[in-house]
Amino acid sequence: MLNIMSLRLSYLSLLLLLITVSSYAQTEHIIEIQDFQKKLNKLYCNPYKSPLPKKERKAFKGHHFFPINSLYKIEAKLSKYKNPTTFQMKTTSDRFAHFNKYGSVEFIFNEKKQRLIIYQSQNLGKSKKYRSRLFLPFNDLTNGEETYAGGRYIDLSVPEGELIIIDFNKSYNPFCVYNHKYSCPVPPAENNLNLRVEAGIKAPK
Repeated sequence: MLNIMSLRLSYLSLLLLLITVSSYAQTEHIIEIQDFQKKLNKLYCNPYKSPLPKKERKAFKGHHFFPINSLYKIEAKLSKYKNPTTFQMKTTSDRFAHFNKYGSVEFIFNEKKQRLIIYQSQNLGKSKKYRSRLFLPFNDLTNGEETYAGGRYIDLSVPEGELIIIDFNKSYNPFCVYNHKYSCPVPPAENNLNLRVEAGIKAPK
């Protein structure tokens, strides 16, 4: 009888530990995303870096975001291309943005396998400061409704191994959403997700 009680107490202690660890991780994630949102809002208030025209910048009260959702922080498998190919990505103007196809990522969401292509800017890739920066433009089924019709972006960093974290809570809008003087890359059709990504930034009101 004593052994059974000890075993139950051990299971209960383990369960409480797992709940505590999970709760701590969720809290840390919320703080991380809140910090990201604050920095993004601060950028748009900056008179030297904001894409907003002066009049709109003064009236800017902050972006609109979906509620923070840890389900959209995803661990994906990265398959890096051995010989990256050059890709001319269409933009919102007549120019083309030059990227290298860095690799593909695969992950399971809503019990279905999803696949996206990750890119690396040819210009930024030559810079020591931005050499590790990767670019993930994507479309999903919220486009044109809750989110900007032209898709959203996520900035990533080159991982050490074959796994990469994609946090859709950190998705943001192209500058051209706020100012037509900007020429912004248009997410290619190969990065169309047949699902609703209810995380990250919403379309401006």
